[in-house]
Amino acid sequence: MSTEDLSLPDLKLLRLFELLYGTRSVTRAAEQLGQSQPTVSIWLGKLRELLHDPLFVRTPAGMQPTPRADALIGTVREALACVRRLAETAPEFDPAQAQRRFRICMTDASHVTLLPQLLAHVRAVAPRVRLEAARIDADTARALEAGDADLAIGLVPGLEAGFYQQTLFAQDWVCLANRRHPRLADGRLTLRRYEAEPHVAIASGTGYQLLAATLKERNITRDVHLELPGFLGLPAIVSTTDLVATLPRHIGETLARTADLLVLRCPLPIPGFEVKQHWHARFHHDAANRWLRGVCAALFMQEGAPRKPATQTRD
Repeated sequence: MSTEDLSLPDLKLLRLFELLYGTRSVTRAAEQLGQSQPTVSIWLGKLRELLHDPLFVRTPAGMQPTPRADALIGTVREALACVRRLAETAPEFDPAQAQRRFRICMTDASHVTLLPQLLAHVRAVAPRVRLEAARIDADTARALEAGDADLAIGLVPGLEAGFYQQTLFAQDWVCLANRRHPRLADGRLTLRRYEAEPHVAIASGTGYQLLAATLKERNITRDVHLELPGFLGLPAIVSTTDLVATLPRHIGETLARTADLLVLRCPLPIPGFEVKQHWHARFHHDAANRWLRGVCAALFMQEGAPRKPATQTRD
């Protein structure tokens, strides 16, 4: 500690100053502090030494303040008021009254699978809260740390120490096909059929690397007739052609419902992954951030799955 820090008055001494000024009595000040009178007398001695003034002088009318004490009481009360405000409980987040914007980093698949449900809930319980969807990219970690983004939902590998994460649901893989597909109407997709069929590929998304790695490991080359940068347009393509799409189950089943597509078991052993929500430790106790995380957990955590607590990433 610096010499300046050592010369600062202890908080208990400031409280004693305030009580002596108000009560004019060492005995009553000791009672309110829950200390013995000898202890409070020792504290008063330290206070006098620190401020180089008697501060309170014993008279028939009680402990009367010196001019120095009169000059300092306002500063002492102001300092104690600041400390009390510092110790106050952080304000709660009232979604019904709150006016703020949340920025959530997510994949384009989450725009289809998660965002509509999240938006509907927020509009129902927090009518003046606004949402903004942003991409998950190389800047996501910096944005979460700086407060430029509140939350990231998805597969976000590579986050270092200082971040929290909570699993929402697990993902495996499915294949989508036209319900009137000439060779797959029986609903059976073997690995041999998979290799022989024409494909539409999604060349983006956080799970794309898992699919690409599995194809390379098993030395499988798909006959890709169309490559898309995202899921926009995929239902229309699959529902009007004989192309097969391979994608994570959540987005696959959602798209299948919208376009009446066939959902097939994926014959490739593609590693599954967990979709998590991520936030920075700076905002772990922030009331608004806690509310948003709680909403996402309530909406998207798999039914029947154990409710896993948040964990903090380490170096």
